Amino acid sequence: MPKIDQVKVPVKTGSIYPAPYAAMMAGRSSLRLGEAGGLTQFGVNLVTLAPGALSSLRHWHLAEDEFVMVTEGECTLIEDAGETVMRPGDCAAFPANTPDGHHFINRTNAPAAFLVIGSKAVREVATYSDVDLVLTLERGIATFTQKDGSPYKVPH
Repeated sequence: MPKIDQVKVPVKTGSIYPAPYAAMMAGRSSLRLGEAGGLTQFGVNLVTLAPGALSSLRHWHLAEDEFVMVTEGECTLIEDAGETVMRPGDCAAFPANTPDGHHFINRTNAPAAFLVIGSKAVREVATYSDVDLVLTLERGIATFTQKDGSPYKVPH
């Protein structure tokens, strides 16, 4: 496989989250490097967080393992147990079906970046720890519900 030219990989911004959560992802962008290289069994994304940005809502995966390695700057990992500052070379692993919500926040004045590697289950469920939201992703189709399984309703 030839070298992946990151300059030619489209920058993904925005979010699939419903309102009001999609707007909270401003300042986050990613390069889908695994997809650019033709990988289908696992994803590899280089995520960049502008100052003040967060990576996602705090979440955990039912079926997919997730591995993160900081490559640039500094970001703060938020988990159920608390906060950990992470710098280039620092890694974190999130095994599937471990209900420990996590995300990253850039609390510095400079960009931060990290590589995310995760398995690609045919059916995945992500539960969001701090809000009443569950994502089911099946064969590329996203469905959002409340935690009780009822259809998602925009909070007031």
